[in-house]
Amino acid sequence: QVQLAESGGGLAQAGGSLRLSCAASGLTFNSYAMGWFLQAPGKEREFVARISWSPNSADYAGSVEGRFTISRDNAKNTVDHQMTSLKPEDTGVYYCAATTFHLSRDKVRYAHWGQGIQVTVSS
Repeated sequence: QVQLAESGGGLAQAGGSLRLSCAASGLTFNSYAMGWFLQAPGKEREFVARISWSPNSADYAGSVEGRFTISRDNAKNTVDHQMTSLKPEDTGVYYCAATTFHLSRDKVRYAHWGQGIQVTVSS
């Protein structure tokens, strides 16, 4: 059974930083691209960042480019999400997800999802 477990969320002030982690089990981790998605209050779940099987290939939504960094450790089956210069609009539930598609921002192509973790950024 595939499990993705997020950790590290919480409350931060605008301009601050948070680091999210996702631990994966039950899948061949280095065969999956990994992504982070945000569901803000009252909004659809949206793409934030993704990283391919190779840690050198990452992609970001324009709203977080230059502020967020996604990374992965294939030896530990983990993917991290360093968020800096946080803004109130970064508030919401962040989901870790796994896909066999190499270059997809489309949430319907992600087969496995974590339970999500709350991030709240105060102004």
